Amino acid sequence: MGQIKVSNCPIEGLYIIEPAVHGDSRGYFMETYNQNDMREAGLDMVFVQDNQSRSRKGVLRGLHAQKEHPQGKLVRVIKGRVFDVAVDLRPGSETYGKWFGVELTEENKKQFYVSPGFAHGFLVLSDVAEFCYKVTDFYHPEDEWGIAWNDPAIGVEWPEVVGRYRGTAGAEGYTLLDGTPLTLSQKDQLLPVLPADRG
Repeated sequence: MGQIKVSNCPIEGLYIIEPAVHGDSRGYFMETYNQNDMREAGLDMVFVQDNQSRSRKGVLRGLHAQKEHPQGKLVRVIKGRVFDVAVDLRPGSETYGKWFGVELTEENKKQFYVSPGFAHGFLVLSDVAEFCYKVTDFYHPEDEWGIAWNDPAIGVEWPEVVGRYRGTAGAEGYTLLDGTPLTLSQKDQLLPVLPADRG
């Protein structure tokens, strides 16, 4: 017990989780998930699926959510560095439309728990990133939706990204500071902004 540190974020329902890392000359060991420790910290979610992705520098995935089957996600990076973002889409929430982001790296070993009802996405800042996450509901492709990564009313401050908003979620004209083009899936480039009467 007591192998994790859980910190609240400015938006209720988001948590930074830092595991205890035990290292010596051979390397290190850590528990990446322990149900008892999570429950002791007040987090009693049940996970049903583990996912892993690999992406190159400049890839931006998101911002994704599911409508009828919202997923809680416990995310971490096992190689590289990403900026991970959650946007509150919970109807009636005092922080609806607000965002929070955290840098996850293989060195800091931080995990980010995103409760159901948030849109989620991340930007790869290293040459390559391997991203792992546990989810509380299964993926339902027919239920997937999302919002534009660059919605100006939300105003996510993606680090190292330069470019000008042109009225769509398209990646054209956006790069990282070193000139790496921003890369989004065709589907993500068609995501809409949140309605003006949100909340």
